[in-house]
Amino acid sequence: MLFAKKLNQFIHAQDRLQIKIGHFVAWGSLTLVILTALVVILRYGFNTGSIAMQEAVMYNHAFLFMLGIAYTYQQNQHVRVDVFYSKASPKRKAWINLLGVIFLVIPSMFYLFWTGWDYVSASWAVKETSSESGGLAYLYLLKTLILIMAGLVILQSFSETAKAWLQLHAADALSKNESTKPGGTF
Repeated sequence: MLFAKKLNQFIHAQDRLQIKIGHFVAWGSLTLVILTALVVILRYGFNTGSIAMQEAVMYNHAFLFMLGIAYTYQQNQHVRVDVFYSKASPKRKAWINLLGVIFLVIPSMFYLFWTGWDYVSASWAVKETSSESGGLAYLYLLKTLILIMAGLVILQSFSETAKAWLQLHAADALSKNESTKPGGTF
């Protein structure tokens, strides 16, 4: 039971981290709307434009999605083929989740991290900036989101693995902590 307690503590901490990040990132959607509206107003209302502002929309969009992916996964709002899953028993769902994480999510994210490392490192080495004149600097920071996203999804996949394991081997320990249920909130 000590192992189940430690797993629950990890799940709770990881879910809390993803929720905090998710709520912070959600505010990025407001800035995305404001920046996009400004670009449109400047272009069509005043016949002027700004490459930097257009790139800020792109950077904001990347920030929003790359850092929101793990939160979406934690909230169980990701794309899923529910043909068989929705009618499955809790144990079968746990097996599907466990095998899916082990054979699909974790290898994909480790591969993305591994291949993205050189891409991001090369960008950092030259302190890459926009190729457009008047564009934004710090493109290397934007590319770093690839590694951060992979790391956050890996952490969340460990939490999902722990939830599935507990569902299969210690379901009574899992049900005590509301945050361990898919999409659980605090």
